[in-house]
Amino acid sequence: MEKRKNKFYPNYFTFPAILIFTIFFALPIIAGFVLSFTDWNMKRLYEPHFNGLKNFTYLFQDEYFLLALKNTFIFAILTTVLIVVLGLLLALVLNNAVKGKSFFRTLFYLPAVLSFIVIGIMFTSVFKMNNGVFNQFLTMLGMEGLVNDWLGNKTTAMGCIIFVQVWKWSGFAMAIFLAGLQGISKDYYEAALIDGANKWQQFKSITFPLLAPAFTVVVTMNTIGGFKVFEQVYVMTGGGPGNATQVLSTYIYKAFSKGTLGRSTAMGLVLFLMIAVISEIINRMLRKREVDL
Repeated sequence: MEKRKNKFYPNYFTFPAILIFTIFFALPIIAGFVLSFTDWNMKRLYEPHFNGLKNFTYLFQDEYFLLALKNTFIFAILTTVLIVVLGLLLALVLNNAVKGKSFFRTLFYLPAVLSFIVIGIMFTSVFKMNNGVFNQFLTMLGMEGLVNDWLGNKTTAMGCIIFVQVWKWSGFAMAIFLAGLQGISKDYYEAALIDGANKWQQFKSITFPLLAPAFTVVVTMNTIGGFKVFEQVYVMTGGGPGNATQVLSTYIYKAFSKGTLGRSTAMGLVLFLMIAVISEIINRMLRKREVDL
């Protein structure tokens, strides 16, 4: 009894959090798992029939679903690599005694707090064919031959969306890497200098290994974000032109809009499992590289 009285918070204080988690997270996942094996649709909204693996068989025979899956992988891999590289470079530069570094840290981090909807609308006006800011800039530089309908061209549309994702999250990655860099003791670098190590050797043997926890966070978060991408694709291209930027989230949304609810839920389950497995693999691989300070 005495031990329980000394507790600052009783156990029942956790009940509201558990209830909210169960209602808004656990139950929808369970319901989604069950409904993905049914022919649930708008015509039989309250009478879904079990159809086994038929939805999943259909999905992996659907060329547009496979294209969306391919686009999602390309987007997630490219954006993660670019964000990690650019975020690390920014952190390495702004970790030094650079004039106005606080201003530049804030400037590069600012896109991370902006809404994807706002960013999507903003960059739609930047890349549009007529009176687009980017095309006007090219014209001003005398590069009229490069003027293009960047979001309406199959070869450039995905590149534009990747650019927006990298622009938004590089500053966030920079902040995480900065925190990691500032946690590394200067004694390591002083000892390396005494041993005659150059800048590259210091980075390879000290900075890179001790930044492993920051890499784990940045890579995992951006990989998950890349697979879940929706808002900027929906706002900027809607998955077009000709499904060139169609990703899993936008394809799921369109399938729900058509009323094929069971099939859409199956797509959502595939996306959920894919993110869970890939993020777990990445976490395990990167955590093995972490070292204690």
